[in-house]
Amino acid sequence: MARIAFDKIMDGLEDALAYADGDTSRGRSHQVKVADVDIMHLREKLGLSQDKFAALFGLSARTVRNWEQGVRHPEGPARILLQVIDREPEAVMRALRG
Repeated sequence: MARIAFDKIMDGLEDALAYADGDTSRGRSHQVKVADVDIMHLREKLGLSQDKFAALFGLSARTVRNWEQGVRHPEGPARILLQVIDREPEAVMRALRG
């Protein structure tokens, strides 16, 4: 049993290394496109100050300010979180309340 699992893991690693080296016949790549969110517009739509928006959604106020001023841009999971907040803010609030 352990040997079978080990062999499957090794096969997967070899496929991943081959793919990284350009052999696309051994795997597939999936990219998720997440649209940009106008954070200031989103925050104002919800009627929240920067501080309240940040606190409500588990962000730092400084991060929200930097995003709105264009100093920094949300990446990775933050972009996804903002997209979900934009579409379903109540669902995010319910999930964060536990």
